[in-house]
Amino acid sequence: MQRTDFGRMACSIARTLDVIGEPWSPLVLRDVWVGLTRFEQLQADLGISRKVLAERLNHLVEHGVLERRPYDRRPRYEYVLTQKGAELVDLLMVMAGWGDKWLAGEAGPPVLYRHHACGEISGVDLRCTRCGEPMHASDVDPLPGPGAAA
Repeated sequence: MQRTDFGRMACSIARTLDVIGEPWSPLVLRDVWVGLTRFEQLQADLGISRKVLAERLNHLVEHGVLERRPYDRRPRYEYVLTQKGAELVDLLMVMAGWGDKWLAGEAGPPVLYRHHACGEISGVDLRCTRCGEPMHASDVDPLPGPGAAA
């Protein structure tokens, strides 16, 4: 069975899913963000097969989300977020906020976020880039953009 090519759809959500829609990819990005940058570290933390991890890392490198950097004379690499990858982590933080609100249960959120600018523990809040007001699905009207399908 052939997989749907979401990257060809005239939809930014579908195109993003083409890059990180496979369940392991966001978890790989999370781990790289928190400092697990070497293959063995990632494999141990995720409990993922070596084959699947290699495929995910190659996919994320091919899409410019991660950069592969040698750290040894042998062909050993560590993985670092590119700017593109760091911006995807912003998306993951929003997902984590949703999970904290709706799925964390009585135990509470598994991770807290300290904001560098103020030093306080905070949550992620979507804001309009024009006026700075909070922006949620109920606050916007989706309109066709210049790249919309005909």
